[in-house]
Amino acid sequence: MTDLSVATFAGHLPDKRQVAVSFSRAAASYDSVAELQRAVGHELLACLPAHLAPSRWVDLGSGTGYFSRALAQQFAHSEGVALDIAQGMLAFARPLGGAQHFIAGDAESLPLHADSCDLIFSSLALQWCGDFGRVLSEAHRVLKPGGVLAFASLCVGTLSELRDSWRAVDGQVHVNRFRAFGTYQQLCADSPLRLLTLQSQPHVLHYAQVRQLTHELKALGAHNLNPGRPEGLTGRARIQALIRSYEQFRQPQGLPATYQVVYGLLEKTP
Repeated sequence: MTDLSVATFAGHLPDKRQVAVSFSRAAASYDSVAELQRAVGHELLACLPAHLAPSRWVDLGSGTGYFSRALAQQFAHSEGVALDIAQGMLAFARPLGGAQHFIAGDAESLPLHADSCDLIFSSLALQWCGDFGRVLSEAHRVLKPGGVLAFASLCVGTLSELRDSWRAVDGQVHVNRFRAFGTYQQLCADSPLRLLTLQSQPHVLHYAQVRQLTHELKALGAHNLNPGRPEGLTGRARIQALIRSYEQFRQPQGLPATYQVVYGLLEKTP
C-alpha cells in the first residue's frame, strides 16, 4: 500500500480527537452493550500462543479495562499497561484495576520505550487508525525480541446491512468506513514483524428493531464519526425509510448486523 493510499484512507476516517471524545463520553454505558466486543476479545485471548508468559503486557485501546482485567488474571505475575486514546475510558477503568499503569496514548505513536513489552493485545481499537503500517512499526519497536502483537480489528463488510439500507434512503455517509482485508494482508506482509496468522471472520448480531442497533452503536461511542456524515438531526421520514429498507434483511432471529472481524497474530523475530 503506497503512502498516497494510506493518506487517502486516513482522510476517510474520523479525526482521532473526535474518536477520543466520543469514547470518553461512552465510558459509563459501554460495557452494558459490549456483547460483540467481549466475544471478539475472548476469541483473541484464545488465539494467544500457549507458551506465552509475558513479564509486561500492553492492552492497546484498553477502553473500560475489561480485557486488562482478563489479561491480569491470565498472566498473574506480569506487569500490565492499559493504554487508550480516550481519557474518559482511562478514568473509568483505573479504579477497577487490572493494570499497574494507565496511560493516554496513540497506537501510531506509542509512549513506550523500545524493547519494553512481551505482548501487545489490542481488541477492536486499531480500525480507528489511519496508518496501520505505522501501528505495526510501533509495535515492532516496543516489543522485545520474541514478543507478540495480537490484534482484532474490523474490515470492509462491517455493518453492510446498515450501510446498504442508508444508501437506499439518501446515499450519504452514515456508517463508519473500514479498510479492506486485503490491505491488512499487504501491510502485515510488508511489516518488520513476522506474520503468524491472519484471518477474517464474520460475527453476526441480531436485533428486534433497527433502533436497538443504532442505540447500541451510540452507547458504544462507535456511531457515525466519518467525514462527510450528515449534519444535524435525522428527520423522521428518513428514519422511517431506513426502517423499511432494513426490513429486507430480516431473518427468523431478527435484523442482522454483520461485523467482519480481522484476527492477527504477529511476532518480533528474536
